[in-house]
Amino acid sequence: MRAVICSELNTPVAVEDVRLPPLGATDVRVEIGASGVCHSDLSLIRGWTPYQMPVVLGHEGAGTVVEIGKSVTRCKVGDRVIAAWASACGACWHCIRREGQHCENIPSVFSSHGVIRADGSRVSIMGGLGTFSEQMQVSELSVVPVHTSLPDEQLAMIGCGVTTGAGAALWTAKVPPGSTVAVFGLGGVGLSTLQGARIAGASRIIGIDPVAIKRAMALELGATEVMDPTAGNIVDMVLAATGGRGADFAFEVVGHQVVARQCYDVVRKLGTVVVVGMPHPEAVLSIPLTSVFATEKRIIGSKYGSAQIREHFPMLVEMAERGSLKLAQMISRRIRLEDVNDAFHAIENGDVVRSVIVPQANAA
Repeated sequence: MRAVICSELNTPVAVEDVRLPPLGATDVRVEIGASGVCHSDLSLIRGWTPYQMPVVLGHEGAGTVVEIGKSVTRCKVGDRVIAAWASACGACWHCIRREGQHCENIPSVFSSHGVIRADGSRVSIMGGLGTFSEQMQVSELSVVPVHTSLPDEQLAMIGCGVTTGAGAALWTAKVPPGSTVAVFGLGGVGLSTLQGARIAGASRIIGIDPVAIKRAMALELGATEVMDPTAGNIVDMVLAATGGRGADFAFEVVGHQVVARQCYDVVRKLGTVVVVGMPHPEAVLSIPLTSVFATEKRIIGSKYGSAQIREHFPMLVEMAERGSLKLAQMISRRIRLEDVNDAFHAIENGDVVRSVIVPQANAA
């Protein structure tokens, strides 16, 4: 089979022929139907996410189970599944407290699977998945069966970007009905965040991004208004639009300390900043403690939207089936494995919301 492998930081990735190892007792082999190209894949290539090289990229995917190990109980052959990079065992200290996004088994799942190159050397797989391939062999903890007629290209996005964004509003922040929300960054995760806020009942959703096509998409998906942060002082703009008080919630979906500080400055007293974007490891947010004390503002992180995958993946699928969660509109391009480098350039240039790899397109 073929897979996209990153062998060196800051260099183009390549499609290689690889093979899967023998099937383990709790392993699941999945034929990939679609895989979303996420900014986190680019962050790995740029060295923001430390990872053992070489590595098969991809952590946002969906497909069909074609083979299972003898001890697998969580799915069966023929099941359609969504891949989860934050696997959840359901039994560790965090999982039994409904904190599955911090499952204690995630590190071992990340490191215990891989693929084999033609020369016999082992290649690790991103997030214990490696979805930029034609097939993947993963732990049964890393897949969630779903029963739906939605296409794989939509289900794939639930595996990371949609859950991370919508979950930040629904399950991390628990946005109350009637809230005013500002979303900084309108890529796939940011657009999912504003959709989560809309579903939660926010009455006012301000979408903020310098790219015009993303602002237009935000209006289509539920933003009540949009702003270009390059058109002026964005803090002043949001404060002016909210009567000088500020928003109830501000979501940082860029991964930059400057934007995080802007989020802090635009929330009202007792407001909440939700850090959703993956920052550089050395990024630091500097805020005077007197301000935190005096305003009672809160700053919280959101890992994977605080999602409990076996409960929330099917819930998001149902939202999409009902039409409240709009997924098809977020797909900018459908590409082949060979086109991944172009997809990364599009992310850096701000040209796309989401590119989706459809491996079957390689035969077209």
